[in-house]
Amino acid sequence: MARTLDDVVAEGVAGRRVLVRSDLNVPLDGSTITDDGRIRASVPTIRALASAGARVVVTAHLGRPKGAPEDRYSLRPVATRLGELLDAPVAFASDTVGDSARATVDGLADGQVAVLENVRFNPGETSKDESERAAFADQLAALADVFVSDGFGVVHRKQASVYDVAQRLPHAMGGLVAAEVEVLKRLTETPERPYVVVLGGSKVSDKLGVIDNLLGKADQLLIGGGMVFTFLAAQGHQVGTSLLEADQLDTCRDYLRRAEETGVQILLPGDVVVDTAFPSGDRTPQPQVVASSAMPEDAMGLDIGPAAAADFAAALRGARTVFWNGPMGVFEVPEFCDGTRVVAQALTEVEGLSVVGGGDSAAAVRGLGFDEASFGHISTGGGASLEYLEGKALPGITVLED
Repeated sequence: MARTLDDVVAEGVAGRRVLVRSDLNVPLDGSTITDDGRIRASVPTIRALASAGARVVVTAHLGRPKGAPEDRYSLRPVATRLGELLDAPVAFASDTVGDSARATVDGLADGQVAVLENVRFNPGETSKDESERAAFADQLAALADVFVSDGFGVVHRKQASVYDVAQRLPHAMGGLVAAEVEVLKRLTETPERPYVVVLGGSKVSDKLGVIDNLLGKADQLLIGGGMVFTFLAAQGHQVGTSLLEADQLDTCRDYLRRAEETGVQILLPGDVVVDTAFPSGDRTPQPQVVASSAMPEDAMGLDIGPAAAADFAAALRGARTVFWNGPMGVFEVPEFCDGTRVVAQALTEVEGLSVVGGGDSAAAVRGLGFDEASFGHISTGGGASLEYLEGKALPGITVLED
């Protein structure tokens, strides 16, 4: 059983250096943060430690640099935003474990916070070579006395700042990670019924493990997004120019067969919103609603239709447990966001546990203007949530369990 943030604080952290692995991987437009949801989610654990007198050293990644510094992936703007949210100065080290990091950490007073530069600027962070990863973890661990894992979005990665550091320092699960794990256990072990899962996004192949595992747990699977067109094609329908994974047709047929045999309903949209010239920057989108069984050959499906959205909403309102991962369409384009909006609205009306499974789903609810407090839980880790729901062990969680 993993030690918790409360355990660490109760044991006393005043004057101790606490290395916190947060998930601060936020979208940037230049140096402007366009969605600070993950930063805000990291604040409670950092604030709790600082308030208890710890010298808090935050490590995190941003984007996918290739093991070397890149200005566009610097965490400097993130550190600035974190300071605004904490309403306190946040020091910033211009490297990960070098002279700046050591000097910054040495300069912290009790209750102060520092952010190290992007941990993926060091090739040891993501290395498959265990000795290289271990050497980097040794350097990170030398900066701290205690390790708190609070970046749920990376706990499915066996990386130095997630996994190896925990083997080198007294460690605990941060408040955010603990909350995520508790919710996911409710989804997989003790869901209140009816239990409805909504899956969207572009590809069936991204959700194979989730569908396979949840076919034995959920009462209904609602399928939207780009992945629905492979299911429709598996039923023999024409899908025009829509996204289609031909190599997954047999898999989809098998899922439909298994669902029928086990009494799980897979609900596919009866209508879809299409356009004949998307994407195109030289004309306004011209959405058209058609039956999903009669799509024009030259049209691309870009959202579930209004009747399908109403069907999905009705299924959700009758549920006691809901997990949603993946938008219903190209929600970033106003003409193709209605399906996602209707599903999100229905989740706010669920009388039970409603979970937005991170990634694009979390971005959609914020981008469409929903109050995050209207949902039972918004996950910070799309990939980690999916792997947990697939039944996989997450290295960043198992390493914390003593």
